[in-house]
Amino acid sequence: MKKYILTILISVMAIDVSCQTNELFPAVDDREFDDGSEVEFPKFSVRVINDLELLGRLWGFLKYHHPQVGKGNYNWDYELFRVLPVYLKAENGAERDKVLLNWINKYGEIPVCTNCKETPLNAYLKPDLSWIKNSNMNSDLKKKIEEIYANRHQGDHYYIRMASRVGNPEFLNENAYSNVFYPDAGFRLLALYRYWNMIQYFFPYKYQTDKNWDDVLKEYIPVFISAKNELEYELAAIQVIGEVNDTHANLSGGGNAIAASRGNRFAPFRVSFIEGQLVVTDYYNWDLKGTAGLEIGDIITHINGEKIEAIVENLKKYYPASNEAVRLAVISFDLLRSNSSTIDITYYSSDLSIQKELTLYASDTLNMYGLYKVDRNEKSYKLLDRNIGYITLATIKNEDIQEIRKSFLKTKGLIIDIRNYPSTFATYSLGSYFVSKSTPFVKFTMGNLNNPGEFTFRHGPKIPKMGRTYKGKLVVIVNELSISQSEYTAMAFRAGKNTTIVGSTTAGADGNVSSISLPGGLRTMISGIGVYYPDGKQTQRVGIVPDVWVQPTIKGIKEGRDEVLEKAIEVIKQLLPPI
Repeated sequence: MKKYILTILISVMAIDVSCQTNELFPAVDDREFDDGSEVEFPKFSVRVINDLELLGRLWGFLKYHHPQVGKGNYNWDYELFRVLPVYLKAENGAERDKVLLNWINKYGEIPVCTNCKETPLNAYLKPDLSWIKNSNMNSDLKKKIEEIYANRHQGDHYYIRMASRVGNPEFLNENAYSNVFYPDAGFRLLALYRYWNMIQYFFPYKYQTDKNWDDVLKEYIPVFISAKNELEYELAAIQVIGEVNDTHANLSGGGNAIAASRGNRFAPFRVSFIEGQLVVTDYYNWDLKGTAGLEIGDIITHINGEKIEAIVENLKKYYPASNEAVRLAVISFDLLRSNSSTIDITYYSSDLSIQKELTLYASDTLNMYGLYKVDRNEKSYKLLDRNIGYITLATIKNEDIQEIRKSFLKTKGLIIDIRNYPSTFATYSLGSYFVSKSTPFVKFTMGNLNNPGEFTFRHGPKIPKMGRTYKGKLVVIVNELSISQSEYTAMAFRAGKNTTIVGSTTAGADGNVSSISLPGGLRTMISGIGVYYPDGKQTQRVGIVPDVWVQPTIKGIKEGRDEVLEKAIEVIKQLLPPI
């Protein structure tokens, strides 16, 4: 395995509700497999993998639909370990179906549901039960599964709830089994089953994944079971997480083996992809520039003799992202990173190709920053030339907003920089400055606890009219580092009638996040609600598309210019009378 097996964590505020219980349930008392699943898998064959795929689908279906599971009467993880040994011994389809039917019958008769509703015809996404019809299960088993769906669990559920007011899924009572970083094969299969079914029933953007989600479960069954060590297991997890194509989704907890494989030594400078090239854009420690020898704007073409393009291609599957722009931004953070004290690089400087052994430094000796370089002492607003106001949301405070509304009311133009993550939620308090009446800017799709897999549109909040309306030109700056709340805020500002978005496409990951725990102490997240413009135009993966497209150039980087800000100023100046 190459040492360029990397990832990065994108920090998003989230509440951990993975193991919340307000009362004792029978499921809590089941401790039989605390020390291991005791499951032994046969050699892989087409039949074995197909049967394990069917079991994973049925296990997830019963988890979210069977009334006894929903009531918390069974530890559903451990029920999997109870049925697996018997299931794996089935030698043909008839024996397999008998095991499954006996397994379902174990949990008793299904009471008639008097309040189960059919999926609305206008539902944006509908439950996908085609696997039942398309499988080679016998008719009795299919009939039993259909009976459970028709009389599925309603109301409070042991394993899932929807967050109050927001509506994103909160996955409850999901044990992360954090005491073992490399769980046994049964627990590794459980991790795949758990994650696949969470996405199957509660991910609002399942229809947007590059790969058909129906194909993912079968593909990853041998990958998870065959993982030989902690690193291979974590890599399997991050790859399947990447299949949802959501920048919110990454390994935000655990991942110790991946972190160790990446190393803790870094180049003393920051690199970014500019015009398709890996370019030096900043120094973490300027006093190390003389030792490093590279100038701002120099282009790195090879690392340890391997072309940057080839390295990136090998790394992509380990970097979950909604789109390629943000994936490259995240990859760039770790490219000049290793367990070694030096790496060999080839770079262009002043049109000369230079080879160099570059010294790397421990992270705690560098003034490193993540995706955003932010000076927390910097004031969030200032006046530029020609009566143009500038606001950065990176350092904005609630107490700034009233002063901004007052001070900038008579400016000719106002620039709001959201190439960052807002330090406070200013969507409505500042957004109301740019509308003359209450204005819709968003609508949502939300899942249905009582009909897993169903998503329907809900009207989103409006930008309220508060105080005097800003009359000048508003320009909002975004790029691939604008994610989640940044994108939501840009949508709100776009609701103003005199707004222009300048920059490049954003990260394409919007909506309140939902946390997911997986065996081995792993943790990840997904965008939990669907976020759309009022006309239904989507933002996930697409991002906030600018009205005026502009990106930094290598020439501009060398000259120390902020070309995106310059374009924003130019857009406003075009509306001003000549001096």
